[in-house]
Amino acid sequence: MARHILLTEDDVLAGELFEEVLKDQGYRVDRVLTGEAALERFGASRYDLLLVDVQLPGKSGLDVTREAKALRPDVPVVVMTAFASMETAIEAIREGAFDYASKPINLDELKHVVARALAQGTAVAETEHQYTGDSLGTIIGNSPSMVEVYKTVARVAQTKSTVLVLGESGTGKELVARAIHQHSPRARRPFIAIDCGALPESLLESELFGYMRGAFTGAILDRKGLFEEADGATCFLDEIGDVSATVQAKLLRVLQEGEVRRIGSQKWVKVDVRVIAATNKDIGALVRAGSFREDLYYRLNVVSMQLPPLRERADDIPALAHHFLRRYATESEKPITGFSDEAVRVLRAYHWPGNIRELENAIERAVTLSSHRVLTADDLPLEVRRRPGIQDTAHPASTLSGMFADAPTLEEVKKRYISHVLQNNRGNLSRAAVILDVDRRSLYRMMDRYKIEPPRRSS
Repeated sequence: MARHILLTEDDVLAGELFEEVLKDQGYRVDRVLTGEAALERFGASRYDLLLVDVQLPGKSGLDVTREAKALRPDVPVVVMTAFASMETAIEAIREGAFDYASKPINLDELKHVVARALAQGTAVAETEHQYTGDSLGTIIGNSPSMVEVYKTVARVAQTKSTVLVLGESGTGKELVARAIHQHSPRARRPFIAIDCGALPESLLESELFGYMRGAFTGAILDRKGLFEEADGATCFLDEIGDVSATVQAKLLRVLQEGEVRRIGSQKWVKVDVRVIAATNKDIGALVRAGSFREDLYYRLNVVSMQLPPLRERADDIPALAHHFLRRYATESEKPITGFSDEAVRVLRAYHWPGNIRELENAIERAVTLSSHRVLTADDLPLEVRRRPGIQDTAHPASTLSGMFADAPTLEEVKKRYISHVLQNNRGNLSRAAVILDVDRRSLYRMMDRYKIEPPRRSS
């Protein structure tokens, strides 16, 4: 008998398309427009799959998921949304959804998700754990690669499994680790992070495992290591690919046996620590080269997550940029509200070798230096504007390079820029005031403050 699917989609055109595609695959499909209608049908008939949109009139798709799973825990639910986010994905998985799909949905992807859900035959187990925490920082994006990250975080958070987060520098590996912790049963315990690449071997070893008094020069008191401090909590080991062979051996003992031994002690101490590790290196290549233990790699790589570089999810750049703009405009108390179309085009076109961290720095700088309500392409850093194909028409590269080559202070930058505008406009104060977006009286005050002599006006 054909598998029976209940499709809940209030967009009539999208619903008709999904229904047609699924029927072409040989499924029986009932389609309804509201959450209430879905629950009524679901309670009256036997379905093999519930496919539900998040945004519905009345009961939301997440409400429908929760109530449907209470009625029939064995029926898989696939949640769809045009507004993908970490929070929605985690809530959907918690309510028992088998999968989470971002709109617009590729029809081949729809077929695949439905087939996989039906083959699985059961949804992810519900959990009683509830968490009300802070924002997940800058884990923002609606691209398919980020939706996969959201789903993995949602599924792995409730487990004790070790997680290995991979990705280039600046892609947000620690933010993902924090999200896993915040949505886990350990959320009320500390999240303890350490950058393994920033410390020499001896200091890293004492930080992680602790030491006894007299174990080495300067050890005047017994001290717990981070693993003991993180008992019952989460320990994030950043740049795990940089640790020495000695520390690798001790980490393996922690993961295999749940035990640590302080430097200078003969006693093993039991610890219950959830380890999340991260690296921007090719750790598989390190294993093949013999510089990273294969057994430790397998212990760390129970669940691995690959974070995409920013250049591979350009569609997420505007949302991230607006997030940083709101943050720094609020901090600096500036009434900056958005970006010009050209600024957005430039941001999307740049390759962002420093990833999200570089984007954040670029927006902070632009907000700091701008005096406009809307950031333009000229407010962005020179290296962002000067990518191949982007011309800096307002400020030639040679002029700007000369102005800022000696890394001046912010006050000096303001002074130089005001002088630059006055010179370019041949001492026309009215025009300079318009470009600087101030009135003439304010311009006079700025010139007096920075002791700028007005250039002689050309006749």
